[in-house]
Amino acid sequence: MAAHAVLGQSIARVDGREKVTGQTRYTGDLHLPGMLYAKLVLSQHARARIKGVDCAAARQVPGVVDVVTARDILAVAPNAKDSMLLALDTATFYGQPVAAVLGETEAAAEEGAAAVVVDYEPLPAAVEALAAMRPDAPEVKESDSEEDDALAQMHATVGGGPEQPKRELPRNVTTAPLFQRGDVEAGFRAADHVVERTYRTMRVHQSYMETQGAVAAVDPLGRLQVWCSTQSMFTVRNSTARALGIPDTEIKVTAMPIGGGFGAKFLHLEPLAAALALKSQRPVRLILTRTDDYLSTTPAPESIVELKTGVKNDGTITAIQAKIVMDSGAYGGTPLNVACLLLGGYYRCDNLAIEGYEVLTNKPQVGAYRAPGAPQGTFAIESNVSEMARLIGMDQIEFRLKNCSVEGDPLPNGDPWPSIGLQECLEALRAHPSYKEWQQKGEGEGVGVAVGGWLMGVEPSAATCRLNSDGTLSVLLGSVDLTGTNTAFTQIAAEAFGLPLEKIKVIAGDSDAAPYAGGAGGSKITYTVGPSVQQAAADARQQVLAIAADMLEASVDDLEIVGDEVRVKGVPDQKKKITEIAGASMRFGGRYKPVTGRGQTATTQRAPGFAAHLAKVRVDPDTGEAKLLGYVAVQDVGFAINPAEVKGQIHGGVAQGIGWAMLEGQVFDEAGQMLNPTLMDYALPNSTNVPPIDVVIVEKPSELGPFGAKGVGEPPVIPGAATVANAIADASGARVTDLPITAERIARALGK
Repeated sequence: MAAHAVLGQSIARVDGREKVTGQTRYTGDLHLPGMLYAKLVLSQHARARIKGVDCAAARQVPGVVDVVTARDILAVAPNAKDSMLLALDTATFYGQPVAAVLGETEAAAEEGAAAVVVDYEPLPAAVEALAAMRPDAPEVKESDSEEDDALAQMHATVGGGPEQPKRELPRNVTTAPLFQRGDVEAGFRAADHVVERTYRTMRVHQSYMETQGAVAAVDPLGRLQVWCSTQSMFTVRNSTARALGIPDTEIKVTAMPIGGGFGAKFLHLEPLAAALALKSQRPVRLILTRTDDYLSTTPAPESIVELKTGVKNDGTITAIQAKIVMDSGAYGGTPLNVACLLLGGYYRCDNLAIEGYEVLTNKPQVGAYRAPGAPQGTFAIESNVSEMARLIGMDQIEFRLKNCSVEGDPLPNGDPWPSIGLQECLEALRAHPSYKEWQQKGEGEGVGVAVGGWLMGVEPSAATCRLNSDGTLSVLLGSVDLTGTNTAFTQIAAEAFGLPLEKIKVIAGDSDAAPYAGGAGGSKITYTVGPSVQQAAADARQQVLAIAADMLEASVDDLEIVGDEVRVKGVPDQKKKITEIAGASMRFGGRYKPVTGRGQTATTQRAPGFAAHLAKVRVDPDTGEAKLLGYVAVQDVGFAINPAEVKGQIHGGVAQGIGWAMLEGQVFDEAGQMLNPTLMDYALPNSTNVPPIDVVIVEKPSELGPFGAKGVGEPPVIPGAATVANAIADASGARVTDLPITAERIARALGK
């Protein structure tokens, strides 16, 4: 790979100083003149008819300005129909917003919300997915599939699937994809061993540090402004405008810095905050408490995977058969397709049959959480793969290398894999010293291996670069810097233009001024926006060279940019300062056009990312307690623009994968009420249960990514649960098939 001036270097995040010194302003830090504070009244039933809302007592609370119900909202938001606003006639999950109280202070709004009395008529609820599929199950509601699909596509969770089979489905099943190839029954007949198990995962919440929030206001000319913690300001603008029945351009959205999102902050409270501001004609601040966030937002879906696989003694996988059920909550839109595609796509197999069912239940709507759908499907297939390797006595990595998909092999939908680094990741993991060393196991110790991949998202984008009179280059973008992408863009622009890093300023514009970019999700921002930045900076560079060529009476081909100067190659005295060139294009009577570079891309080819993980664990045979002793994460990133940021993303993803494996899960009772909606009850990874993580970067360049880079954020979370589960099975001899794998579940599997 060619040498680079600034790429491939670990530099500090451009927003790092502001964040560590507390200077960054988040949505919750905004205070506008005359601002009202909103507090939501949440449903106390999983399913109930709303017979009336008594607001009288709440209105008497000092400082309460208004109590707003769904019928009030419809006056200003005629297209408000979903759970992001207020329930109209029927509450469809415990925690659904039913009313909003506006107060002069947060305390007044909270006291007013407690005084609102809702008259409910409880109705039978469908709480568990398999029960909701029965013919006699209560009907949850109709799904708004158009909206659901739009959100799902932002996370690269939909696409390339088959047409839905023409068969009658249970009324709470919203979609049922079917993927078939070959003859699975013949495949099982040809197998020497068959592994058949059922795997279950729970709802896992994103548990971001900053809860969901938005501030909305109407300016003196009647135009709406929204400030919010969002991963996609254009999604917020378009969806809010649609809910309110106004043109997109009548709303200006400013994406504030985000205190963690992980896929959950594309769109949630913004339409409601906007509607409340329109109704009250005052600024409104709507920030959820931690408990309200857990009760009413969009976690990753729980799943049930029935998986059967066949293998020959020589290590050939002969058949894969699976049924995946995903609980979507009260609204459709699960990452079911991607779970099916990955479960059947990691390994070559001539015979497969995978059916999926998305099921409505009376629980909160689910959403995206880092690689949506992938951890669930991967947990199942990678557990079975390890069992097949054990049954035939083959090394875990060798078995995977024998069967792993490579470029051109078909996915379950028939599409061929593009260039992928799965094989390279496995080979790098096999070469890691820990793989050999950890085979020497102490009492109760075990080692687990798993792989995981992500298809990666694609989306059009644009970027502009402006040369300033002080010699700096401003890069204007419409993307949201969720994971340090602006730092990568700074390096890309510096490399493409030829300026030092300190001369590059990346600016995140609002929806009025910024060029279009998609949402920060699906591991696609660096991959899709990066080329636009590269083009825009290169365009600006050519404009500077053209001006310099005229000034120096030289050919553009004979010029180079060195530091803050343009020089004639081989003649260092023939030069012009970039500040002089900029000034000549931005002054009264100037001869030259202002330097404004433009970049536009419409990336349509995916660049999938893969990871291979290794974990060592010790299990206490008496108590079932498992402790992670070490972890290795190998990942193909295409090209590491900023290795420190890449490793940081991998560390974070591995920690979240450990959360899936051993700690996290929302618990609901039979009535559909969440039982652990606080950080005291919902277990998260911390420094005591995340071991040292050794990161190995593999670079198999992508064709279209900037300088060969691929997305990084999704793959590191995907193999985590399966890796830990396989290590625990190796250590204890007992296979736990339900997540999270707690000491109680291990002890039960051991017969204790």
